[in-house]
Amino acid sequence: MHRWGTNSCFKQTDLYTTRFGAWESTEIEQFFFGRVDTKGRDAIEYFANFAHPDANAAAFENLLNYMSVQKLRTPKGLSHFSAMTGVSDRNAVLIAMQQMQNLHCAIWTEAVWALVDATQTRTKFIFSDHPVTVYNRDCFPASEWCLDFRDPDIRLVGTHTIFPLSPTRVLVLTNHSWVRNPYVSATRLRPNPAFFRNAMFYFPGIQTGRELTEVEVNQINFIIKKRAYRYIAAAVEEWLYPERQIPSEHWRKLDDMYLLMPDPRSVTVSEEIIIGFDNRAPEIFDAYGRRPGQPGFKDESGAAQERQTHLAFQGEYARIFGPKRRGIANDFGGRQKTEDSPDFHQWHLSLEQKYGQPGVHANSGNRARKRKERRKHRKMMNPR
Repeated sequence: MHRWGTNSCFKQTDLYTTRFGAWESTEIEQFFFGRVDTKGRDAIEYFANFAHPDANAAAFENLLNYMSVQKLRTPKGLSHFSAMTGVSDRNAVLIAMQQMQNLHCAIWTEAVWALVDATQTRTKFIFSDHPVTVYNRDCFPASEWCLDFRDPDIRLVGTHTIFPLSPTRVLVLTNHSWVRNPYVSATRLRPNPAFFRNAMFYFPGIQTGRELTEVEVNQINFIIKKRAYRYIAAAVEEWLYPERQIPSEHWRKLDDMYLLMPDPRSVTVSEEIIIGFDNRAPEIFDAYGRRPGQPGFKDESGAAQERQTHLAFQGEYARIFGPKRRGIANDFGGRQKTEDSPDFHQWHLSLEQKYGQPGVHANSGNRARKRKERRKHRKMMNPR
């Protein structure tokens, strides 16, 4: 590891300069990124200090746009975007990036949002040259999903998105289908994986109140470090070496204790959203943004299975972590309690036995099932 200042890293000269013959333009940097960065800065500050019951739609939209552009605009992101779109001309890539700037927004809108904190730990979060980090427990750094500039698709059910908002708070986005059923292959596509479409966001569903342990902060920093392209930065040099402070560097074992998972007990399972209007017909969405007439809309068999696996997961989570919630939403007109009553906790514990199936739990120690999943992962050749 080299110790370089910001003049030697975290920058690339003329990365966003377009060239047409002898003519050069920096308008993308000045006008497009200027607008995104200005609005994004305020949105980051808002969510870095977010607390229920606040709700700021403009800040939400600006943060989504900023994160989506950030994931595309880095050297790693531009290379990935070029490969994904099949566009190789530098100018064309930059133009296409502006046209597809909201590529990730619908998927992230429908995710479960968790704001987790490191205010009580000695170590704080580090930052990298690819600040929107993704983690999928079945896509280890040397896999085909992650080679060179590649990232696991955010539409894979088990892919978490990690974005540090400050040295003491990180935003973690988890696919709703993964919270409902974390017992399937993490590399399976989520329902309704289309990128560009309308999506609904539920502010009261944002989870807050989780204070990370020292080990958990270092595990997240380890993921950020391993998924960086070239550079990482920290306020304290010791934080640049998170691998020294965690029990294992094994990619899958980082998720053994559901490191990035929101508390499933604080996630409401709903099957339909109806928006009414005074002068036209209502708009209807199912849990995954599908509209009436679209394939899979209100899939009753799939929904019934997910209700059972979600209840089983609530039970497993309660058994592992006890009655204290690791994330608190603002559902039902008021904040949920930070700790379940003894009776409510016992009810949660009963769910694992009632709805769980032998051999399906992700962390149950079923070695044969894990080997089968790894073999399936190795056979998947196309990271897109």
